Amino acid sequence: MYDNVRGRKQMLLLAHPGITLGAAIICKAILTRSLPLQPNTNVPMKYSEPNQKAPPFKKAPASGRASLLTFFQRIDVRLLLIGSLLPDIVDKPLGTYFLRDSLSSGKIFCHTLVFLLVITLTGLYLYRGHGKIWLLTLSFGTFTHLICDQMWGNLHTLLWPAYGFAFKRDEISHWIQNILYGLHSDPRIYVPELIGMLILIWFALTLMHRRKFQALLRNGQVL
Repeated sequence: MYDNVRGRKQMLLLAHPGITLGAAIICKAILTRSLPLQPNTNVPMKYSEPNQKAPPFKKAPASGRASLLTFFQRIDVRLLLIGSLLPDIVDKPLGTYFLRDSLSSGKIFCHTLVFLLVITLTGLYLYRGHGKIWLLTLSFGTFTHLICDQMWGNLHTLLWPAYGFAFKRDEISHWIQNILYGLHSDPRIYVPELIGMLILIWFALTLMHRRKFQALLRNGQVL
């Protein structure tokens, strides 16, 4: 969304999920290429057992990459797309409607580093202890959301509560008009939206070609 007071760029509906999905696909491709191949094949070594625990890094240098590849192999795209929008799903209604008088901002708790660290560390615990990656998937989506929102330019929110417990208030009375204006006038808004839309269209066409829409709906594991 678009802040008419400070002129900050904010992603919209298509940019966040599209760019997050593209980032996950690229990460998986890089990890697949970087892992050692099985003997006499061109297939990367698989580390996809849900409860398999990789050996310590010193004993197996590739274990870190293998664990990451396992994550991207098992990732639920449905949760990934939700995670890419999670900060806005929570903060926009909370800060602009329910707590409008006290907060008056669409970037509050879920746009902070504290929130990202909490769900990431909890997700690591669930993965290491129980082989569950659903919270790490939401964490990855949230991480890309903060990157796309360029939150390093709003350290007061990103590093909350280091600068105090109160959030900066924004003028949000005309946010819908500002969104519509930015979509056709500000390349910082419509270019990411276009990129996200193209990635989502390409992904949908790929699923159609491979007949994986049913798999997407059933378990989300189509990467």
